[in-house]
Amino acid sequence: MIEVHTWPTPNGHKIHIMLEETGLEYEVRPVNIRIGEQFKPEFLRISPNNKIPAIVDRQVHDGSEMAVFESGAILVYLAGKTGKFLPRTPRGKYDALQWLMFQMGGVGPTFGQAHHFMRAKKDEIPYGSERYGKEAKRLYAVMDRHLTKSEHFSKEYSIADIAIYPWVARHEWHRVDLSDYPSVKRWYEGLGARPAVARGMAVPALN
Repeated sequence: MIEVHTWPTPNGHKIHIMLEETGLEYEVRPVNIRIGEQFKPEFLRISPNNKIPAIVDRQVHDGSEMAVFESGAILVYLAGKTGKFLPRTPRGKYDALQWLMFQMGGVGPTFGQAHHFMRAKKDEIPYGSERYGKEAKRLYAVMDRHLTKSEHFSKEYSIADIAIYPWVARHEWHRVDLSDYPSVKRWYEGLGARPAVARGMAVPALN
């Protein structure tokens, strides 16, 4: 059983999709980041950086339990646990991992700042919107060029695709029209048609 402490954000959805794709049994523990539940001592014990998502694996192979925080690390952990969605050849593995790092170091931070300046701020700050909007479009262009030559970010569907998809799902928040990036649009629509992706994007179901 995987206990997933989460909220419906792009980083949370990465893990929801991965859990649905792998078929692992899991239990959702919502952490309402809008009211500060990520700062509660019980959550900090498993996620010391007070960020969602985090997981607790109740069935580690040696019979113990293990907590993992940071969404990229969780994806790698779940891929290792199941043997799914991370290619086994060295070339394929590191190809997928470099695009995972691209998401963690570029897409996530940049798109997150774009969300802040373009959507969350009551009064728009033009400098922030321009700065992060321009960088977001540069990253979309990087992805589009790559996906022109490849169906997925790696040679096969992998944790790299799973990591990037929930961020691209908010393209309207970045003021991006996917028609300007046809290869990204083709990839995005293909992933969105996967039943496990659709299920993962609906987690957690909040009243």
